[in-house]
Amino acid sequence: VFQDYALFPHMSVGSNVGFGLRMQGVDGATRAAKAREALALVGLAAAFDKKPHQLSGGQRQRVALARALVIEPAVLLLDEPLGALDLKLRRQMQDELKAIQKRVGTAFIHVTHDQEEAMALADHCVVMNDGRIEDEGPPERVYARPATRFSATFMGESTILAGTVTEAKDRTSTVATPVGPVSLPGALPVGSTVALAIRPEHLVLGEARGGVRLGTAEVSDVVFQGSFKRMLAVSVEDPSLHFIAKLPATAAVQPGDRVAISCDTDQIILLTD
Repeated sequence: VFQDYALFPHMSVGSNVGFGLRMQGVDGATRAAKAREALALVGLAAAFDKKPHQLSGGQRQRVALARALVIEPAVLLLDEPLGALDLKLRRQMQDELKAIQKRVGTAFIHVTHDQEEAMALADHCVVMNDGRIEDEGPPERVYARPATRFSATFMGESTILAGTVTEAKDRTSTVATPVGPVSLPGALPVGSTVALAIRPEHLVLGEARGGVRLGTAEVSDVVFQGSFKRMLAVSVEDPSLHFIAKLPATAAVQPGDRVAISCDTDQIILLTD
């Protein structure tokens, strides 16, 4: 299934869906019956005699999906199939794709650069970088506990603190960072270089109970995004360090403010790569 649908403009929707069966030598009556079944599966039973230009983008994408499913493949490869759709339609198609996959049982390999789309659709998520697998597993684990720095920054945003292990005892390691020492569970070799990743939703303004203070930062930008505010801030102690935080939509913060930044220690992701 292609990003740009790749439907034949001179053929009807029914003929487009039945094209693969035609190439397999299936007779016309059987082709038409199976094409109607496939279109009904994607909710377009009434579009059989229409031409592709008479359909919306989301409908054309569903026709392309029906054309791929009608030949009953063992595996279906979707190459950024929702990339050409607007946000609302893309989310609607995500729900429909997942429902269709559950009904037909065919394995879907869905290629996308949209991280939210990957996490919304995948049962198993694979993060690739230059043709090499960086991380793989259930999307919840890949997001919450990424295996590498690339995975931590690619699958959602993260604030990254470079650090060096200065002490390890009682199954706890102390890491020296630009904003001060941070103690984390786990014994690591003293002197080893690590990175600490913190997701935006885990940064809080002020003091965090049972957490660690990450210093003071000056707010550089605040973007209202409906259910939350996305804040960018620069560390006062280390201007090269930039914090990215998701705050409640009602948070009273604006560019130029100086705020204390903290984080629950349990939410810090330790990266050793």
